[in-house]
Amino acid sequence: MKTVAMVLFPDFLLLDMAGPLEVFSVANRYLKAPDHYRVMTLGTEHGPVRASNGVVVQADRHIDEAQERFDLLLVPGGPGAYNEKHPSLLAWLPGAVRRSERYGSICTGAFVLGHAGLLKGFRATTHWNYTERLIKSFPDTSVATDQIYVEDRNLITSGGVTAGIDMALAVVARDHGKKVAQDVAKVLLVVMKRQGGQAQFSPLMAAVAPQETPITRVQNHVLEHLEEAFTVERMAGLANMSARHFARVFAREVGMTPMEFLQSARIDCARNLLETSDLPLKTVAYKSGFGSVRHMRFLFGEKLGLTPAQYREQFS
Repeated sequence: MKTVAMVLFPDFLLLDMAGPLEVFSVANRYLKAPDHYRVMTLGTEHGPVRASNGVVVQADRHIDEAQERFDLLLVPGGPGAYNEKHPSLLAWLPGAVRRSERYGSICTGAFVLGHAGLLKGFRATTHWNYTERLIKSFPDTSVATDQIYVEDRNLITSGGVTAGIDMALAVVARDHGKKVAQDVAKVLLVVMKRQGGQAQFSPLMAAVAPQETPITRVQNHVLEHLEEAFTVERMAGLANMSARHFARVFAREVGMTPMEFLQSARIDCARNLLETSDLPLKTVAYKSGFGSVRHMRFLFGEKLGLTPAQYREQFS
């Protein structure tokens, strides 16, 4: 029997806990008794722990009482993971991880592992909206920005919220085979393996800075005329700069090259049209500036891992 332990702290995200634990619970229906998962919750508080949505959960035990070995030790995310530090939890985690076969996090729970020094030298991920923050907070960690979940040695981390279910299904598949994991996925009405990664949920282009500069004027002009043809030289002319100087300043201020910005803006425009309209793909491609459905399909596959038609099916 494998033991899966989930740590709970104030302001954790309830779905980060419930989703993965439900996977292991349902898996027990298809496993012989000796192969069952033993699921437990460990609290940082003596008494009930309140989740970020207000639901109160009574943990099975306090972390100070949990000194045994775990097959899998998990940390959920939530505001309490990325806005707060929990000294008792950060002190307890390293020893608990050394006693565990595997450990990991769901969503922004990666920040708790990072503050406990448990991401150093590892490859990990978190919710797409927090990957940049994770990169800046823990520069000695290789942060994957698009994967639904990432496995590196005995560490497994997942992207945002429901990605914890994907991660748990992967654990069940490794422990007991793909058939059991497929049966669990069918019960939960989820797919075993999603098409695409986290990029399909996140905007590729950050909002244009509010202050007016030559660069932001060019960005706004491009966004208003995406159906037109643009080159670095044309954009530089709009800023009254040489192409080389413009490209250098643009990259410094925006964090991507002018052509990367143009491509990302077009993909985001097409995504919005696919989500909110029934326009034919040819019209979407024209309005977004791709010129052809073929070119749009190629870039969608390269950046999102989906075709435009698949994207529309999933998100419209």
